[in-house]
Amino acid sequence: MSGKKVIYDAKKDAYYGKPYIDADEMRQRDMPDGSRKPFRYVHGGFEGTRAKFVFCFPVKEDFRGRFYQYLCPFPGPDEEVASLGRSGEDDTIAFCLQNGAYFIETNMESAAAFGGHPEPHKIWKSSAAAAEYSRQVAREYYGCGRPYGYVFGGSGGGYKTIACIENTNAWDGACPFVIGSPYSLPNTITLHVQGMRTLRHAVGKIVDALDAGGSGDMYEGLTEDEAKMLREITLMGFPPRAWFMEAAGRWDDGSLPVLMPGIRQKDPQYFKDFWEKPGYLGTEPGSNALRDRLQFRSRVVSVHLPGGKAEETGEYSNGVDTAWKKSLVDGGGAWIELEEVPQGEDLYLKGVNIGFETGGAAGKNMLLGDIRGNCITIGMCYGMDDMESVLKSIRPGDVVTLDNSDYIAVQSYYRHQVPPDAAFHAWDQFRKADGTPAIPQRDDIMGPGFCGTGTVQEGTIQGKVILTQSLMDESTCPWCGDWYRNQVRRAKGNEDDFRIYYYDRCLHGDVSALDTDMIVNYLGGLKQALLDISDWVERGIEPRQSSVYEMEGGCVHIAETAKERKGLQPVITLAANGGACAHVKVGEAVTLEATAQVPQGAGIVTEIKFSFSDPMFGTYAKKIESGDSMAFLAQGRSERVEGALETYVTEEGLQAGRAVAQTSYDRPGTYFATASVKSQRNGDRGDVFTQVRNLARARVIVEE
Repeated sequence: MSGKKVIYDAKKDAYYGKPYIDADEMRQRDMPDGSRKPFRYVHGGFEGTRAKFVFCFPVKEDFRGRFYQYLCPFPGPDEEVASLGRSGEDDTIAFCLQNGAYFIETNMESAAAFGGHPEPHKIWKSSAAAAEYSRQVAREYYGCGRPYGYVFGGSGGGYKTIACIENTNAWDGACPFVIGSPYSLPNTITLHVQGMRTLRHAVGKIVDALDAGGSGDMYEGLTEDEAKMLREITLMGFPPRAWFMEAAGRWDDGSLPVLMPGIRQKDPQYFKDFWEKPGYLGTEPGSNALRDRLQFRSRVVSVHLPGGKAEETGEYSNGVDTAWKKSLVDGGGAWIELEEVPQGEDLYLKGVNIGFETGGAAGKNMLLGDIRGNCITIGMCYGMDDMESVLKSIRPGDVVTLDNSDYIAVQSYYRHQVPPDAAFHAWDQFRKADGTPAIPQRDDIMGPGFCGTGTVQEGTIQGKVILTQSLMDESTCPWCGDWYRNQVRRAKGNEDDFRIYYYDRCLHGDVSALDTDMIVNYLGGLKQALLDISDWVERGIEPRQSSVYEMEGGCVHIAETAKERKGLQPVITLAANGGACAHVKVGEAVTLEATAQVPQGAGIVTEIKFSFSDPMFGTYAKKIESGDSMAFLAQGRSERVEGALETYVTEEGLQAGRAVAQTSYDRPGTYFATASVKSQRNGDRGDVFTQVRNLARARVIVEE
């Protein structure tokens, strides 16, 4: 960096100098325990701008002098009201009211959900302006001094949170979560989809080897091509255990269809070079890219228009896994009958572009959903606000093309985006010994442009920061947290004002439904981090030590035991008849013993539950038809039985818990039993917001 960094002060910005309030009323909030809390609801904005905000103030007797401000990954024009629809454990507004804080959310002066902000600095400037104006309203309402303020957001909201705490003076602390690096987008999405394509016949073997009682060798039984791709993607940072979703039938390409137009616009030549120039997978003889490429022409026989509006998924529109979906249009059941369709037993039909060469729809494009008989269905399309009119313009005899060339090409894009900064070790595999790229690179290394804030993370934090990161993060990769930790060290000379907590068995998503027999959610840890950062800033109470781990390329290896690992998450083990894998006969009793320990000072074990038969993730072969994430995960949650919990303190002074259960199986097969644990800072079972989770599994092989 050259020169002194200028820190933005929203109080001095005349652009946001005319706030207004257009709604101010008392409301009631349903709390998770069944009670109702009154709060003051304030909605408004700033004259002459698109910026709008919502403030939710607890009643005067509950206020403790602070606020929490949530930043959505992809804010739309009405984002400020998005969190009002959340409930239960996912209800951040209720969490704030319960803990004496008021809640803020804004639309970040956005006009479109995923179109990119024409003035990205306004994202954090408008957020800061809302924070500062909220203090004025709070002073008048409570008769208090300056309220403390904390900003938090995950994924795309993590970029925004870091931009806020690095570039403004509006907040005292920040709790970003599941963050990416400046080079995460589009790279982690493309490498995940490439892995899904090339490993589609191997994911079951991979996950089975890594699960309890498995061989531990995830390369066992893979072809040379599969093993090579698995090694490459793992070194890039994709956590191997996260393949369990694909192994169970959940194939979700995430936001890649939304990201592709931006890549095409910035680097159109890449999609030609990939198939024509040496050094790209598309030109390697016998490559999986050539094997899976589809180029097909046919003619229209008939068109069936959408049957109606697509059903709501029930997912929140402002979560880290769902916010980007606001920019997609569902085909709504539309389909086109063709004279001929592609044939084959192993067709790769993801990302197939439906193009029209002739007729009224010539030049238009849609995305293939599926092929059924001689009919093609229309999938989720990006930017298709005129879908129905396009379909109505199609006539019998019009020439249609089906082509996945661009979609296969974009999956390798991360290989040709090696960052110039050697600190990004995930790309070392594509560098020569002298650090220069070993394969062709694109002129534009576009990752920083996808951050969407007009800035990149420098580590120049203007307050205290607690970072929450998932070890099974399938979208941004866990190593990004460690990278940012090093940025803070370089910028500040130390990490006195920084903590990072890694959570095992957690994915990218930020909803309570991510609590199955294979994974848990990190929400309890995130909410505890929000409380801890308040204590840190307001009372000088040091938070728990950062998680202890080691790095290998893009792989994060967490310490094994609670004593070594530190952080906030309990560590649990499960034994079936004394081991990771039990062999029993039909009807024979199996004893399950779970033992959990909590890192020093992080909490007390509040619950251990068992499930005896994992319905989805036991065979890694069940096909799941639902495209709804919540429905998919609900099928992976079996009934849990609470064990008789014995809590105690270990010789090392750690809080611990133990529970034992017995079961038997009336049919032969392979089963997976699970023990899930919760811990809470004060041992309070009734506080649903701050239960920190983990789980362990054991394999039971039942024979006649």
